[in-house]
Amino acid sequence: MAEADGAEDRKPQSDEARSAFTTPHGMAPEAPEEDQPTSEFSVPDGFATLPVEPGGSAFAHPATYSSHHSPPAYTPGQGFPVTRMKESPWQDRMRTMLRMPVDVRPVPDRVYKQAEDTGPAVGRVLDLTLRIGELLLAGGEAAEDVEAAMFAVARSYGLDRCEPTVTFTMLSITHQPSLVDDPVSANRTVRRRGTDYNRLAAVFRLVDDISTHDDVSLEEAYRRLAEIRRNRHPYPGWMLTTAAGLLAGAASTLVGGGVLVFFAAAIGAVLGDRLAWLCAGRGLPEFYQFVVAAMPPAAIGVALNMTGIDVKASAVITGGLFALLPGRALVAAVQDGLTGYYITASARLLEVMYLFIGIILGVLVVLYVGLQFDASPRPEEVLQIQQRPLIQIAASMVLVFTFAILLQQERSTVWIVTLNGGIAWSTYGALHYAGGLEPVPSTAIAAGLVGLFGQLFSRYRFASALPYVTAAIGPLLPGSATYYGLLLIAENELSQGLGSLTNAAAIALAIAIGVNLGSEASRMFMRIPGAASAAKRRAAKRTRGF
Repeated sequence: MAEADGAEDRKPQSDEARSAFTTPHGMAPEAPEEDQPTSEFSVPDGFATLPVEPGGSAFAHPATYSSHHSPPAYTPGQGFPVTRMKESPWQDRMRTMLRMPVDVRPVPDRVYKQAEDTGPAVGRVLDLTLRIGELLLAGGEAAEDVEAAMFAVARSYGLDRCEPTVTFTMLSITHQPSLVDDPVSANRTVRRRGTDYNRLAAVFRLVDDISTHDDVSLEEAYRRLAEIRRNRHPYPGWMLTTAAGLLAGAASTLVGGGVLVFFAAAIGAVLGDRLAWLCAGRGLPEFYQFVVAAMPPAAIGVALNMTGIDVKASAVITGGLFALLPGRALVAAVQDGLTGYYITASARLLEVMYLFIGIILGVLVVLYVGLQFDASPRPEEVLQIQQRPLIQIAASMVLVFTFAILLQQERSTVWIVTLNGGIAWSTYGALHYAGGLEPVPSTAIAAGLVGLFGQLFSRYRFASALPYVTAAIGPLLPGSATYYGLLLIAENELSQGLGSLTNAAAIALAIAIGVNLGSEASRMFMRIPGAASAAKRRAAKRTRGF
């Protein structure tokens, strides 16, 4: 019986009984595998492993890790010129670091403006950063400068791994303490926007002090920010209304008006300003405020034309348009577009379009009513601007001076921007009237000088460039081309009217692009942190669309 069993064992098995995965005869079988398969990420045998707390994860940081004392970020072999970084204005320093990837940004000095054992108060720092960014964006600052200011504040309080994001009405910021910690995000919506360059300058000083000095604590920053919000405007309401009238009067003189036209334009602008304030107090949108504000100057111009008095009545309407054209919003929109912030640029351009349509609607209604009462406007006199160099230069400087008051600028900056505007108009007059150059390139060159000088002034004083630029472009605004196009449309000459409005839009874009180009050209005269020359400055976004 035993021999039969042995013979049965030696009998070859069939193909069905054999498997490619069975252990060959005569070899020791392998040890049984574990229930879970192994991975190339598993720790090899013989290596010591760190103790893992109960409920921990493979992605959890060790128990001895502290986000306040994280290892330094990667620094390239050539290093960063820290000395030159500190010497440069904070706008350039922060803009340069924002354009770097997070992992190659230089690590800030670990000087927290609070107790060392607690580290940065992340929630309060993010809230302060958003509040400062809200004031800057509401004041008309470009999106790139708002992001730079937000990054400067967060970085100064120890939050170096931050990513601020700015759109037209929304600000957000995300902080990730390390690669293994959960990110913290916060956002804030800009509900109201207003023009107060005095407040804008105060916010820039606060950001400069926070990013430069180590003794500005969170409590001190909050206190100063509350004072900035409570500060009253530097000029009373009656002075603003008077400035609006003088601006319109100076603009009418700039396009060939006399003494009577000056006072008529001033009265029309004052009435339009008061009506706009009345509409704002009743809660009407800004579109209707512009419609109402454009009507009184147009009505006074049509009335002068109907009386038969030998004056240039068209200059009254043109002067009123200078006070309403949204040049500030247009410059900010084009600047955002050129620096790669396309969503914010699109929203601001849409805002400019709505405001411009409001002005057109208000003037067209008055012109149509005047034509029904047999008014006889003379379109040819709009383009017949008498050359009076000294008077026009003086009028341009008065226009810029009053425009700066309307923008609520600091008194110390009013005279600088007035001089900048006078230089811009002198350049335009020399190129266009004396040199015979076309209006669009002449305007672009003059606006380029405005942007160049304004950027140099702002960097010298570590302030925003808007107070040195916005009012200075006032004399270059296309008031005459706008009114000429509206008048032709009212007289049923649609094709010529649209052509004139297109010319006005081209001049406006030339102003915006010239200001931005002048600002960028100013960087050739300044130190750029992290680069030997301005030629090595990183591009804002993509290159050639790729």
